Amino acid sequence: MATIEARLAELGITLPDAPMPAANYVPFVRSGNQIFVSGQISNGPDGLIKGRLGANMDVAEGALAARFCGLALIAQAKAAIGDLDKIARVVKLTGFVNSTADFTDQPKVINGCSDLMVEVFGDTGRHARSAVSAASLPLGVAVEIEAIFEIT
Repeated sequence: MATIEARLAELGITLPDAPMPAANYVPFVRSGNQIFVSGQISNGPDGLIKGRLGANMDVAEGALAARFCGLALIAQAKAAIGDLDKIARVVKLTGFVNSTADFTDQPKVINGCSDLMVEVFGDTGRHARSAVSAASLPLGVAVEIEAIFEIT
């Protein structure tokens, strides 16, 4: 069993199927030794995770939504390259948080995804990151995150 697949099993993580695009874009683009994964929206086992941080969701709920985005990002990376052991580095995450104007804990929300990347990939999962607020997100979801992975 591959190292990352074994780590996922050890953590009790089952990746979802890589989500299909909802509009006129592709889920990922490979350019040289990088995979650019389109934004993945918060979608859990019970469907879309909707809400607005600072209004009807707290930081812990937002971080869980971000973790589900991270699972979808890993699933897309696997769809792109087939073998997660080919990931040399999680280069960057850009996280968007559906939040009120006075909400300032976007970084704590996106930590749900960042923490997952380190859990799964170890030091290879440490990355650069942006965490920003959005007045709204597609379909009313709480979080959307995109990623750049370096591959071998």
